[in-house]
Amino acid sequence: MSKIDNYDYELPKNLIAQYPSENRGQSRLLVVDRKTGTLTDTVIRELPNILNPLDSIVINDTKVIPARLRGTRMITGGKWEGLFIEVQGADHWRILSKTRGKIQPGEYVELRDRWNSAQFRLRFIEKLDGGFWIVCPNVQGNFVDLLEKAGQVPLPPYIRGGVMTPEDLENYQTVYASRPGAVAAPTAGLHFTKDLLGKIKSRNIGIEKITLHVGIGTFRPIAVENLADHSMHSEWGQLTKSTAEKLAETKLAGGRICSIGTTTVRVLETCASLGSLSAWEGMTDLFIKPGFEFKAIDALLTNFHLPKSSLLVLVSTFGGDELIQEAYRKAIEWKYRFYSYGDAMLII
Repeated sequence: MSKIDNYDYELPKNLIAQYPSENRGQSRLLVVDRKTGTLTDTVIRELPNILNPLDSIVINDTKVIPARLRGTRMITGGKWEGLFIEVQGADHWRILSKTRGKIQPGEYVELRDRWNSAQFRLRFIEKLDGGFWIVCPNVQGNFVDLLEKAGQVPLPPYIRGGVMTPEDLENYQTVYASRPGAVAAPTAGLHFTKDLLGKIKSRNIGIEKITLHVGIGTFRPIAVENLADHSMHSEWGQLTKSTAEKLAETKLAGGRICSIGTTTVRVLETCASLGSLSAWEGMTDLFIKPGFEFKAIDALLTNFHLPKSSLLVLVSTFGGDELIQEAYRKAIEWKYRFYSYGDAMLII
């Protein structure tokens, strides 16, 4: 399965979830058993009963920032759109810029909030490859505070064309999000409620946290034919010493490590590939593809992913190509809801 075309499938558009379930924690759950090859249709609230006491789930506590930017070019008056990517130095940002015309260094864009009120301006400093720019806000302040004033929820384009509603401020955020920095949600975590977490804990199942600030590259389709030619994006992550020690205890006691989402997988397997699950912080460009040996995780809770994406390659590598293909066929047949606001799959 070294060709990206092997990770393609046809999805009816009506199965792309445009809104989350009416109440968080009501999603369906497709359980994929790698040992028996069976597929079971259940619901996410059954997760505490599917996992075993002494297991541990690992969640990603990153917090989505209002990274989608909209504004007006001061020279032309034309509309402008962009996406905050990361801070560069003390007072510069790296952004992705989208506009019909060609912006020149030195230009200003006036950012507007979702009510179309002007907030502050960005000065364009240096053009980078791929539509990226280095810009500088004309006001001082923490980037999170400034984005709260002018930014919007960075919904992916397959959800209502990326246009947010006020409800998305809560819906596109996990209940345990605490560390701002992601430009996309770790969507497997969107299924959890405080009540569900409480039931998991009451079953003597551990709940541990890592951080991976999800970047724009996570959801981009792979553009090359051969997986070996794909250049994987980098994301910042962290595994603390305390979490590493608790996960080692889980393994020692005979429990399983269940990763909540592919972003968590990247952190855990990055650490394990360095020798052991121990404290780590830095950038990871780990691309999990056929032939990869999983050393950290034993189970994976994840949403249904875009065709030809690195996430689908990761899931197929963990679950087995044929079994995951069958799972996706059944999910479509059983009318599961797909992508960020959709239903979930548990691979055990």
